[in-house]
Amino acid sequence: MSFVRSDGRAAKALRPVTIDLDVSKFAEGSARIAFGDTQVLCLATLQESVPRHLEGKGTGWVTAEYAMLPRSTPERSPRESLVGRPGGRTFEIQRLVGRALRAAVDLKALGPRSVVVDCEVIQADGGTRTAAITGGFVALAHALRKISPSPIVRNVAAVSAGYVKGELLLDLAYAEDSVADADVNVVATSDGELIEVQGTAEGRPFSRGDFDHVLALALEGIATLVTAQRAALR
Repeated sequence: MSFVRSDGRAAKALRPVTIDLDVSKFAEGSARIAFGDTQVLCLATLQESVPRHLEGKGTGWVTAEYAMLPRSTPERSPRESLVGRPGGRTFEIQRLVGRALRAAVDLKALGPRSVVVDCEVIQADGGTRTAAITGGFVALAHALRKISPSPIVRNVAAVSAGYVKGELLLDLAYAEDSVADADVNVVATSDGELIEVQGTAEGRPFSRGDFDHVLALALEGIATLVTAQRAALR
């Protein structure tokens, strides 16, 4: 018997994706993205300066910060800023988002400028890092829209795929992620080139063939997300 998804989606279907552009009065670039019930606010700040180690090198920089609002989850979590420092998961995700977004930009063409993309999780139901990358790219491109020629060289998006009770699923929500046999986050470009793959066998090891199926499905999902990004930016 096939695994029945709680939201009624087909196994290889994304959750409903919405991207709202220009949602901040002050940020140079902004987007609010939803993967189903997961919602992330992405705000990009353009600065006419670079980190000290890049001064005088004629290149720009793109980085990201990531945080979850205290009540983005079913039970309130304390703000990390009030308990001393961000946790290891937060550091891991914001470094991932930064790496992913840098792959979208020709840093030489950006020149001596920096972009900081803040990703704030408003509501978490699985896939917050993949939503942050996908929405973060839209905020980044929005912030750089007035620079000519554009330093954006490709779109970047991300999605999860994995096996739940033997069924290959795309874009796992929390109820699926939490019981997955294998869960893989894939970050790729609009050309289908891989930036990062993070995969874990939770319930059982998975074969090379299983992984190939996961990767192929994730890349199909990323192609759909890139189409949504382009529609939002138009």
